[in-house]
Amino acid sequence: MYGSDRAGDDAERTAFRKTEKKYKLYYEDNSKSSKKKKQPKQVDLSEVLDFKSISESYNQKGELTPGVVPVNCGFDRPIFRLENRPGFYFIPGALTLEEQCKWIRESLTNFPQPPNRTNHNVIFGPITNLFVAAKEGKVFVEEERSDNGLDSESSASVSNGDAHRWKIYEEDIARSRGKTCKSVSASVLLRKLRWTTLGLQFDWSKRNYDVSLPHNKIPNALCQLAKRMAKPAIPIGEEFRPEAAIVNYFGLGDALGGHLDDMEADWSKPIVSMSLGCKAIFLLGGKSRQDEPLAMFLRSGDVVLMAGEARECFHGVPRIFTNKENAEITPLELQFSHEDDHYFLDYIRTSRININIRQVC
Repeated sequence: MYGSDRAGDDAERTAFRKTEKKYKLYYEDNSKSSKKKKQPKQVDLSEVLDFKSISESYNQKGELTPGVVPVNCGFDRPIFRLENRPGFYFIPGALTLEEQCKWIRESLTNFPQPPNRTNHNVIFGPITNLFVAAKEGKVFVEEERSDNGLDSESSASVSNGDAHRWKIYEEDIARSRGKTCKSVSASVLLRKLRWTTLGLQFDWSKRNYDVSLPHNKIPNALCQLAKRMAKPAIPIGEEFRPEAAIVNYFGLGDALGGHLDDMEADWSKPIVSMSLGCKAIFLLGGKSRQDEPLAMFLRSGDVVLMAGEARECFHGVPRIFTNKENAEITPLELQFSHEDDHYFLDYIRTSRININIRQVC
């Protein structure tokens, strides 16, 4: 999902790939002075659709960007679709600030909890309370099963079923072991959290849903929110049943390569995609990677729906903006200004979270 960037000549790249490269984060070459902080290369953003500006212009003057069409379905805010991408809907600022903060907290504390699976399961096994461990400065230490030296000192353990186990210790206890065991801080693992799955669990190795895996249902509050947001893309008389969700976590320099979400049975039902945290660029292509994609900004609180023909369109996220001028998260920073929320604030200042909810069957 977060693939490496292997580039050939422009002539060998698809149109989608060329656009990914255009907006990807690159740094200026500071090889002459290694002490200087790396500076991002400037990128031309003039062709990026800005639905926040489109919405403001529509509300104030009734004017719209060519190719953008308003959708009237009883929402309390404008919803837009694209003439040349049937089934795609954009709801700017769909989530209130309170809702954004709620789902940021849930995404970091509850959503990665077992039995939900994360990208860490392969090496570390199921990890309980990763966010709390990171906040408390704890450390994961790898131990042989026969080594009981610090069992009484550990606060938790995780097993991945092989010859080793990872246990969580206070930092000073982990340090006392010296270099005899591998260790990694919980804060590093939190920053390397890339995905977690809710509801029916997705098997990334087989690219399908494994109904045999243990799982909890998607929280009811998230289900109700997804149903409400999905209405513009649902035919009258039908309903959207949230059965699975994938939560993606993006840090500085991360990207989500062009792909299709094609593992669900009924493509007439939308994927409901909620953006939280730092602003990003989203690419919406066509049914072939050779189709040039449209670029658009995604801000915290925006919701995107992809149903019907739009489900056949390649899409991805080549860039998130973590610098203060472009991240556009000042309202979140103010909301997380309480002392108890500082660890949430530190995380979201340089991160983006995406929750995408699906009907599987």
